[in-house]
Formats: sequence, C-alpha cells, structure tokens
Amino acid sequence: MKMWSGRFRQPLDPEFERWQRSFPFDQCLLPYELEASGAHARALELAGVLSSEELANILRGLKQIGKRAATDRQFLADDEAEDVHHFVEKQLVALIGETGYKLHSGRSRNEQIATDLRLYVRGTIDQLQSLLADWLDVLLTRAQKPGDAAMPAYTHLQPAEPVLVAHWLLAYVEMFLRDSERLADVRARLNVCPLGSGAVAGATLPLDRGAIAADLGFDAPTANSIDATSDRDFVLEFVQALSVIALHLSRWAEEMIRFSTQEYGFISLPEAYSTGSSAMPQKKNADLLELTRGKAGRVIGATTTLLMTVKGLPLAYNKDLQETQEPLFDASQTVLSILPLVTGWMKEMEFDYARMQLAAQGGFMNAWAAATYLVDRGVPSRLAHEAVGKAVKLCLKQGGELQDLPLAELQQMHPAFGNDIYQALTLEAVLAIHNVEGGTARGSVKEAIQRAEQRIAHLRGEVHAHA
Repeated sequence: MKMWSGRFRQPLDPEFERWQRSFPFDQCLLPYELEASGAHARALELAGVLSSEELANILRGLKQIGKRAATDRQFLADDEAEDVHHFVEKQLVALIGETGYKLHSGRSRNEQIATDLRLYVRGTIDQLQSLLADWLDVLLTRAQKPGDAAMPAYTHLQPAEPVLVAHWLLAYVEMFLRDSERLADVRARLNVCPLGSGAVAGATLPLDRGAIAADLGFDAPTANSIDATSDRDFVLEFVQALSVIALHLSRWAEEMIRFSTQEYGFISLPEAYSTGSSAMPQKKNADLLELTRGKAGRVIGATTTLLMTVKGLPLAYNKDLQETQEPLFDASQTVLSILPLVTGWMKEMEFDYARMQLAAQGGFMNAWAAATYLVDRGVPSRLAHEAVGKAVKLCLKQGGELQDLPLAELQQMHPAFGNDIYQALTLEAVLAIHNVEGGTARGSVKEAIQRAEQRIAHLRGEVHAHA
C-alpha cells in the first residue's frame, strides 16, 4: 500500500512509478531512518499517542529491520518500496502488524528525509575526519623523516628558492587541516533537528521537539518548519567542502606525478599502487595518482549539480529535492574511498633525497639570498635586485652559477659584495635566512611540525568525542 494512495482513483503509470522511485539509491539512509524513527516513536509515547507496549513493539521491529538489512543483501531488493520511508513502514507492518502504521502519526516524509540527510552528512563528516587524521599523520611523519634535506620550490613551474623537504610537505598538512576545519564548521551548523516540522507547518501533535533533538544528538530543533523541510544548504556546504578536499588531493596528486617522472626523479612510485602498460614492458604508471586527480572533477561536478537543482525552487518541499541525494551520496563515497588509498600510497612511496638536494643547489635559487646580502649592507632593495639580475645574466653567458663568479666580477655589479658573499650563497645559508614563522629555516620548520602535531592531536580528540 502506498503511503499516499487514498485519494487516487487510478494506479500510477508503471514506467513513471519505476522512474520516480528513490529507494534504489536512498536505501543507504536506512540506518538513519531507523534511528530517527526510534526517536519519533519515543516522542509519540511521551505525547500519549503510543502505549508503552506499542512503543516496545515498534522499537523491536525497527531493530529487527536493521539487523536483517545488515546480514541479508536480498532484503533490500524491494521493487515496490517507493523510498526508504515506505520500505521501513512496509517491513514494520509485516513484523508487528497494524501498530506499525501508528509510527507515522504526526510526521511527514518531508521532515523525515531532511532529518535522515542531516544524520547521513553528520556521520559522513565524522568518518572523513577520522580518515583525514590518518592522512595528516602520514604526511607529518613523512615531513619529519627528511631532516635537513632540501629541494627546489617552484613558482610558475620555474625553480624559485630551495626549501626543506619537510617545509614542502607541511604545505599539504596546512591544506588538509583547513579542510578538517571546514568540515567541523559544516557539522556545527547542520546539527539541528527537523523532526517535528511536519510537512510544512509543524507537527499536528504535541511532540517535545527538544527531547527528540537530544535523543538524536542534535544541538536543538530547527527554528522554522518551512525552512526545515526545504533546506538543503547543509548538503551544498558539505559537498562544497568535499570539492575543496578533492581539489587539494588533485593538486597533491599532480605534483607527485610530476616529481615521479624521469626528468625530476624525486619520487619512486610504490608498485602496490601502480600499474604497467599492456604494450610497453618498462612502464610503471601512476594510476592511483591519476585517478585521484581525475575524480576531483566528479566531486566538483556534484557541487554544480546541487547548486543548479536548488536554484529557483519555491518554498517549501518540492520533489526536485530528491535529485540532491545522488550527487551527495556519490561525492561522499568518492572522497571516502580516496583517502585510505592516498594514505597507503604515501606510506609506501620513496623520496630520492640526494637528487632533491642536488636540484636545490642550481638554477640560481640563491639569487634572492644574494640580493638580501646587499640589502643587509645598506643597498636599496630595488638596486640590489638589479645588481644580482645582471650577475645572473653574466652567469648565463658564461655557463655557471652565482657562486662561480669571481669576486671582482661581482663587485663590478655592485661594490658592496665582499668575500663573505660565497658563504651567504651556500644552500645552508640560503635556507637559514628564511628564519620567520612559516619560513623554511630549520628552527621555523621544527616549530611548524610541533604546531601541526598539536592540531592533528586536537582533530583526533574531536573524532573520539563524536565516536
């Protein structure tokens, strides 16, 4: 029996009925539907709608549905259930009889789906935060291993200045820590409970909405029934946050791909996460990295789909909102599946620190240090820049680096150059002059690692608090 068929004189067109069903994809909401239904049942007993015996039967039936769904794959192969709400009602009535129909007293599917989705997003955020903590732990561990090993840093894909390898990896730590903060922000804002909002105007029974919210771990009930039943801002915010995570993973993957090429040779690809070529026997391809880079488009596409779906929708609930579910589920599962794999990849990959260190000592990456040397001796910055630029031009003509130029030639560029310029141009000295918070000097990086450890530990604490 349909949940709404009483006023209809004709059955649905069979093709339309199959087409409009959401149960094939919203069945992933079953655990949340059961949880929310249990809270609603307890509220119905407090309101005098259910007896204690009826409540016990309903809760027992809901528990049985959950157990069977977890162990019997065929259980969810229901060609009649319109959606997850209809499925639960059908199964509950089959288990406990007509008392099962009482569960829907004073509520609407409009508030049910809004609640289920909030529970789904909240639960997914908690999973993601745990996976991000694992990912961040690995990034931080890899940042601690290189010690004083250096590498080139690039701007415009051109060698710019040398940095510690640890400093480079900490840049990714910062990105993903911000991602975890974004998720926490989304979680805090979505954590209000729509149950009790009815179809649009509020429940028709004297339900204790505060008790329902507390029962489900929400901070409070939603403030407006019209907004509660039609709001999908939390879905938009969440998938936008997923898009930034996917974007950051894509940037990381692209850089790892580039650094694993023969031309760079900074990274050795782990065989457990690589594949070969069916034609070229020598190949080892960075498939995990390439798929990670490619799947960012899928997640970002889900964001665009969601925005276009809710654009222009009048208040309150419209069936269009059913179309927000599949992009949400797909984006969530995509990012959930990527994070453990990139974590495993990062554990297994190997750096060629010697090659990175060598690359950090050429390409005039000590040019700004040379200009800083002159500034420290009172030369105006712009004039120092000009003098070093001319020195670089001379090196390009002669085929060498700044440290290869005789002092007399350097002094032709500017008389402030002295014998100590050569010490200032060493890799160690170039790294050391960036001795500011957030810089690549040894002391600064050591402090940054300590701060990152504290922030990741805080994230772990939040994960455990929500477990």
